Amino acid sequence: MITSDAFKQVLIDGLNLEDMSIDEISDEEELFGDDGLGLDSVDSIELVLMIEKEYGVKITSIEGYQDIFASVKNLLAYINDKI
Repeated sequence: MITSDAFKQVLIDGLNLEDMSIDEISDEEELFGDDGLGLDSVDSIELVLMIEKEYGVKITSIEGYQDIFASVKNLLAYINDKI
């Protein structure tokens, strides 16, 4: 099982969020939009590829995509459920 802190570090490293530390990212943090990490569509592609490479989890279905990527917590739960 992947811990929240380990996953946040992968996010920081994989998406080059150099200005952030794991302590600054809440589990409830939205991934996209101005209220959260502020990721954009290019980041979403990188994020999907990073998850596949790092954890071997493929996200192929568009169904549920919005819920899966709603927050750090949701995405981590999805990954942990698939590994």
